[in-house]
Amino acid sequence: MAIKEIFAKPTVKQVIFQITFPNLFSIENKVGEFQTKIMKEFPESALIFQRQLFFTDIGDKEKLKDIEDYSDKQGTLKIWRFKSKKKCTMNVSSNSLNINSEHHKTYDLEGGTKFKDIIKFTVDCFLEITKIPIINRIGLRYINECPIPARDNEKFKSYYNTVFPLDRFNLADANEMLYKTEVRKENYNLRYIESFKKKGKKYQFILDFDASAEKISSKNYLKTTDKLHEIVNNEYGITIKEPLKKYMREGKEVS
Repeated sequence: MAIKEIFAKPTVKQVIFQITFPNLFSIENKVGEFQTKIMKEFPESALIFQRQLFFTDIGDKEKLKDIEDYSDKQGTLKIWRFKSKKKCTMNVSSNSLNINSEHHKTYDLEGGTKFKDIIKFTVDCFLEITKIPIINRIGLRYINECPIPARDNEKFKSYYNTVFPLDRFNLADANEMLYKTEVRKENYNLRYIESFKKKGKKYQFILDFDASAEKISSKNYLKTTDKLHEIVNNEYGITIKEPLKKYMREGKEVS
């Protein structure tokens, strides 16, 4: 059920790629070289200091000032942020790299800007500099904002192979419906979410696919990412039906 076309009006609004790895203590000394390599694609840059929550049991004898001093030293995370001109942001920290795009509408199909290409360019540069042998986790997530043809059970089911219990509950009566599952797909993980809720004066339907793998050799990162995309693509193909595909092809609003 894989999707093998680029739509004029796709439902995907955000795609996120992430790798995590053991804390890299030398990251600050390597960021400058990395920035130089990716500057053509990511010309904007900034250093972000993110405050982390710090919890401790101070007991009866600890001095609060000592705890505050320790928290000040330990509770700040440095994030190097790089932005492209096409709504694509990359964040690098001592133990992760993520790419967040609102621009890319295809992973690897011809005829569009491929998200796979920006992943390969970025991670290849990063691995060349850092020499990381193992990746703790690779994640690939697609967030889709989908049209609601009508708050009518049959009309809604004509667009989506939904898991909502519409045989029991009427969509017209629902303020919110939410379904979430986490399952294994061979050696990979998949989190699948369907969400229907009111946002402002309108209702919103979200399809959220998050596939991941753990403990991957860095030399196999792209092959693994391809497999994660395949899993998400197949699940998306199972979830949507022909009327939605027609809507996406023609780019017309749902009446």
